[in-house]
Amino acid sequence: LTHRKINEMMKSKETFNFRIILIMLLLCAASGVSAADSLSCDVQRRCAFDDGHRLRAVDIVVPAALVGVSALYIENGWMVRQKRAVRYALVPKDRRKMHADDYVQYSPVVAVYGLNLAGVRGRHSFKDRTIMLAMSYATMGIIVNTMKLAISERRPDVSTRNSFPSGHTATAFMGAQFLYEEYKSVSPLIAWSGFVVAPLTAYLRVYNDRHWINDVVAGACIGIVSTKLAYRLYPLLFRKSSCRRSTALAALPYYDGRSVGVSMNMTF
Repeated sequence: LTHRKINEMMKSKETFNFRIILIMLLLCAASGVSAADSLSCDVQRRCAFDDGHRLRAVDIVVPAALVGVSALYIENGWMVRQKRAVRYALVPKDRRKMHADDYVQYSPVVAVYGLNLAGVRGRHSFKDRTIMLAMSYATMGIIVNTMKLAISERRPDVSTRNSFPSGHTATAFMGAQFLYEEYKSVSPLIAWSGFVVAPLTAYLRVYNDRHWINDVVAGACIGIVSTKLAYRLYPLLFRKSSCRRSTALAALPYYDGRSVGVSMNMTF
């Protein structure tokens, strides 16, 4: 081959490689637009939101098992005697009642909105947390009332047959978990404070002779699970929420004089 023909072949090869690189750049640009999630999420808060919406099997299995064991206290002879012993130990002889449990049950939820008004911001916006709270309350209400109607356990004060599980306790622990989810990355002291108030509600339900000990244990488990389910389902049901995990695909073509390729990176 002559020197002139060799130069022409080299130029032809470089032109061909340039065209390949140009085509790959255009493809990468198009794929980058289509691969990016249409939902935006603040970069600084993306990881926190993603972690807050995870749900492990143990988060469901353990509370469900405790609810199942609590249900055994309705019929099992030995367990019935144990819950009656707890009642006799906690209920005052003069049957004096304290109605604070009717209000204390809502205190963790009130704390979340009160802290935000005071400038202590939680993990989610007002809209996001309010929808998740509504989902938690709806889930808790459906589970509690369905079980009350199906089981029909008589209250210790023999007033009605809707004792199991405790709705007040479920509401209190639902709120406590709600407070925890919103502030666990802001202040552990604030986050765990709800779990100091919620047991007080459970205690007062037994003290006021409105529930057995197994009723409040089951109610606590249902309340916690209801909030966890709501936080897990929210970004799946509301795809335009700011806390939904975003996915991005980045691709960069390269040419080293001998070979042509594409380097790709995906975050999700």
